[in-house]
Amino acid sequence: MDSAQVDAYLDRIGSDRPAWPTIEVLRELHLRHLQTVPFENLSIHLGEEIVLEEKRLFDKIVGARRGGFCCELNGAFAALLTALGFDVTLLAGRVHGEQGRLGVPYDHLALRVRTVDGGDWLADVGFGAHSHFPLEIAARGEQRDPGGVFRVIEATVDAAGVRGGGESAESSDLDVLRNGTPQYRLEMRPRVLEDFVSGVWWNTTSPVSHFVRSLVCSRVTEEGGRITLSGRRLTATAPGGRKEVSDLASDEEVLEVYRETFGIVLDRVPTVRQGGRND
Repeated sequence: MDSAQVDAYLDRIGSDRPAWPTIEVLRELHLRHLQTVPFENLSIHLGEEIVLEEKRLFDKIVGARRGGFCCELNGAFAALLTALGFDVTLLAGRVHGEQGRLGVPYDHLALRVRTVDGGDWLADVGFGAHSHFPLEIAARGEQRDPGGVFRVIEATVDAAGVRGGGESAESSDLDVLRNGTPQYRLEMRPRVLEDFVSGVWWNTTSPVSHFVRSLVCSRVTEEGGRITLSGRRLTATAPGGRKEVSDLASDEEVLEVYRETFGIVLDRVPTVRQGGRND
């Protein structure tokens, strides 16, 4: 990512170029990314190809002012952080599903980020409702965040005391918990962006993938809450958890919300393929 691309990316998220890659800078970039770049899976339902190449991700997120899901958002964010002087490692994750079962390999991408003022941090701007700020990887106690109470623990057993939700865990694996519930398991081995192609393929084609079965477009609000459009259902969640839900009656209303609330300009309303949910 060259200097002009870095400036364009920073402008996209409303940040100035930092002097040093410190934890305070990382916290600011992390939050601004969550507030300005939506977590969304619209490409799947618009018939758009998802390509895990740095330039393609930059063109989509910065050039086209779109969002994406984990591999896209964290892949692009990793390139920005690296260009700004952070030490960044891509990590592969598996999402905890129903009854603690783990998802397919490479179905999540998160980042280990080292700052000049010390410490390793888990940065993740691509998991939807998650921490607003980076989590300290080495800390094993509760980490309180506007997005909830988080813990990062060794994954020798899961939160219920059952080994790996029925699957074994490597000694270096970590589980990330939110409000006591396991969210995903991280392998600490360094990865490259191309490793996640299989996970993207599964998430965008499998009939049991929740990305294939439903629409989502969501971001953190400036007040610290969350705004989410799922098909035609708009949900505004206040920082305290209170929700306001409204159903949009027309395509024009849906397109206006995409444009005015998420900054996404579309020429047609995305529709979930047959067998999915289009709330």
